[in-house]
Amino acid sequence: MALDRYLRQLALFAAGCAVTTPVALAQDAAAPAPRPMTWLDMQHMRTASAPEVSADGKWILYTVSSPDWRDATTQSDIYLVSAERGVSSTRQLTFTKKKNETQPRWAPDGTWFVFSSNRDATPAPGGSAGASGGGGGSGGGSNNQLYMMRPDGGEARLLTTATPGVTSFAFSRDGRWLVYRAGKPGAEQLHALPVADLAAGRDPQAQQLTRHATGVGQWQFAPDARRIYFVTADTIDTDERTRTEKRFTVAVRNATAPISSLWAFDLDGRRTTRLTSDTTISVTDFTISDDSKWIGFRALPSDRYKRGITEQGIHSNIYLVEASTGRIEQLTGNTEVAESALSFSPDSRLIAFAASDDTTRYNMKNSRAYVRAVAGGAWRKLGTGFDGDVSVGFWSPDARTIYFNEGVKATNQLHSVDVASGAVRQLTSVNGVLNVNQDETSRRLLLTFQDPAAPTTTYTVTRLDRIGDRRTWTQLTDLNPQLSGIALGAEEEITWTSRDGTPVGGVLVKPVGYEPGRRYPLVVALHGGPAAADLLSFNGGYGSQVYAGAGYVVLKPNYRGSTNYGEAFKNGIVGNYFPPGYDDIMTGVDHLIADGLVNPEQMGVLGWSAGGHWSNWILTHTDRFKAISSGAGTSNWISMYAQSDVQRNRQYYLGDKLPYEDFDAYWNQSPLKYIANAKTPTMIHVVEGDPRVPSPQSVELHMALKKLGVPTELFIYPGNTHGIPDARNRLLKSTAE
Repeated sequence: MALDRYLRQLALFAAGCAVTTPVALAQDAAAPAPRPMTWLDMQHMRTASAPEVSADGKWILYTVSSPDWRDATTQSDIYLVSAERGVSSTRQLTFTKKKNETQPRWAPDGTWFVFSSNRDATPAPGGSAGASGGGGGSGGGSNNQLYMMRPDGGEARLLTTATPGVTSFAFSRDGRWLVYRAGKPGAEQLHALPVADLAAGRDPQAQQLTRHATGVGQWQFAPDARRIYFVTADTIDTDERTRTEKRFTVAVRNATAPISSLWAFDLDGRRTTRLTSDTTISVTDFTISDDSKWIGFRALPSDRYKRGITEQGIHSNIYLVEASTGRIEQLTGNTEVAESALSFSPDSRLIAFAASDDTTRYNMKNSRAYVRAVAGGAWRKLGTGFDGDVSVGFWSPDARTIYFNEGVKATNQLHSVDVASGAVRQLTSVNGVLNVNQDETSRRLLLTFQDPAAPTTTYTVTRLDRIGDRRTWTQLTDLNPQLSGIALGAEEEITWTSRDGTPVGGVLVKPVGYEPGRRYPLVVALHGGPAAADLLSFNGGYGSQVYAGAGYVVLKPNYRGSTNYGEAFKNGIVGNYFPPGYDDIMTGVDHLIADGLVNPEQMGVLGWSAGGHWSNWILTHTDRFKAISSGAGTSNWISMYAQSDVQRNRQYYLGDKLPYEDFDAYWNQSPLKYIANAKTPTMIHVVEGDPRVPSPQSVELHMALKKLGVPTELFIYPGNTHGIPDARNRLLKSTAE
């Protein structure tokens, strides 16, 4: 394999594509000139976890993950910032180099916090902090334990010595208990530490709360702190557990899982109660109302395996439990439509969920919010006049408004829907990607924002009516100051007209040091999905700024099938998967050529997942590109139908019939049918155990190109994910484009 050829520079665009572009920017005479971005710069980008806000809303904890591409690892530490003073008040609280601190959680009084870590630690004096009996375990030998620390600094104090480690933990809202889950994988139990002892510096004495025969899975405190609700399997496959413990690694495809049920544990009486006994359903997750009187849960049909259902999320339904009586009401009866988790209004009077506008069958229609009183009554559909997806984000304190984030062309904005009228209103208009959430306890508003000039950054704002004015935002994080020395290409949203007259949008990145009137080589970067969109984000499109730094124009088209441009556009490929999107992509290329920006003799295309699908279609339908990089793309819809972990989605897009009922529909839309037309040198990338677009799809394509004499190479990366899981191989893939 001629790997050195690819490592020299963007080798797939070999013949006539490489250019050198000067960076002509005004500089301070004493400062070094900003340089173009490299693939290694991408590997060094730090990211922050979801922030943890103190109960009074004044202080925020978060973790920062720093990657090490050489070791293919990341390391995380805990930081503290004042919500009022912002980023200038930031302090790093932990400093482990090879270990991780994660999940900081404030104690209810806000004077200290607890976090999880795999740092080396000496057991607390007397060794009394650990759980007794079956205590322990995160699974996978992570050996995470709990530590407490005060925000003014000092050494962290070890709280648990569970074997093999703690998997999850939470404080009760009344401030009495710190509860954690520990035990062998699949047999975890709940344990409690008295908060009063921890705060006073006394040796904590762990109490085992549950001794459930099948362990405790997902769990959550009720807001009134009187109960803990949890989901667990009804039975244990002892043979399967033994196989796992003995380290037999054979994978069972679509293995049958036992039914799971919802349970309640009363802390005062130390009593466990089963809440669901219906053997026709299996509980997956749940939410609890703020007044602790109601529990909403989602459940799947228990016979889903007999019916060959693998896309389980689209077959769940929502149920409501009255905590005092255990009475259960089934709220939905949909068979092929996924609903969001149930959301309760702050006053616990209303319930809401999001689902498709048409709940009768699987479809890609816009989602709507459905609202009714907890006590009963008909559902009301909200947002019917809005040509976009309505979701249930967070409620206003008076329960009159629901707020949600939604894409608008190449941006993401905050919206609201009026509960009484169902009318949707766009509240922000930023040239970037904005997501707004509200902390449940403090009600503090937290914003994440990125645009072409800056990576994802966290902000806060004191009032929702000020959110449209960026001058009122308080910046909380600044994770990558090294970017001030990086030169970036100008980025903008553009539009053009497709062959059938449909308006199409996308994102254009110009080369660093762009000179008007000069033609540049082009990289067409195709997003996955296809129900997704390229946005005015930082370095999107598989590292578009690295290409811009190397002298390329990058076009990121939001082709037919993409979101953010309305329901008709999103469904514009149903039953005719490739041609409309192909026309959108190629007319976008022609638009840039006509504008004098692109050299038509120096063009390449790349994509991953759905972007790989379209790369393969382009390969078999034009020879205008000098090279193609296809990542995790389909070549044969017939064989992929059974290979993939997704079937109903494929069926919907390809004509709504099973392939066994209409092979022609699948074959006519398969790039492999037209492979004899392929002439473009193509590099193919895929993860060996990819469940979504399995690697045999890439093998079929590669073999066909080899037999036809088309220059090609196939890179198969280790792993079992839809994306390349490790940093070193992501770096290799990028440099081998």
